[in-house]
Amino acid sequence: MLKTLLHIARDGLVSETAPALDPALRTTTQALDARTRALFGRALNVRHVDAGSCNGCELELHAIDNPVYNVAELGIRFVASPRHADLLLVTGPVARHMVTALRRTYDAMPGPKRVVALGDCGCDGGIFGCSYASVGPVSAVLPVDAVVPGCPPSPTRILQGILAALTQGDGGSGQALA
Repeated sequence: MLKTLLHIARDGLVSETAPALDPALRTTTQALDARTRALFGRALNVRHVDAGSCNGCELELHAIDNPVYNVAELGIRFVASPRHADLLLVTGPVARHMVTALRRTYDAMPGPKRVVALGDCGCDGGIFGCSYASVGPVSAVLPVDAVVPGCPPSPTRILQGILAALTQGDGGSGQALA
């Protein structure tokens, strides 16, 4: 321990500089905050359902809660009950055994409901497609307001997808991000 403390005293604290803030992230977060307050007048409650993913998208979802993206500051929080949710975020191709659970989750949500299909698997089935174990994309089970392609999509793209879903009407037209 003494050796380590002497090394720190000799060299000082050495760390990397913080990365520069992405300009797309700043504009997305400002628009998302304004749209959430206009639509709900309070925090946006998000219910996440893993319908059969590889967990790559979940890792990026955890990243949006870190100090760089800080979605809690924007008034976005993840809730455990669909009865408290305004937006349903679905990752992965919908496994056949998850169809009923996904529909029940959607039906338990109060209106207005928004659904975002996250990742290539949620958008079009990805590498799993439609098979004996999968019904394919989320749109095969639920009306989707926005899709966020990518394997996995970046946290900025996830926030842009949430913003796209909030700017959509209650039609489930499946707006894709470029």
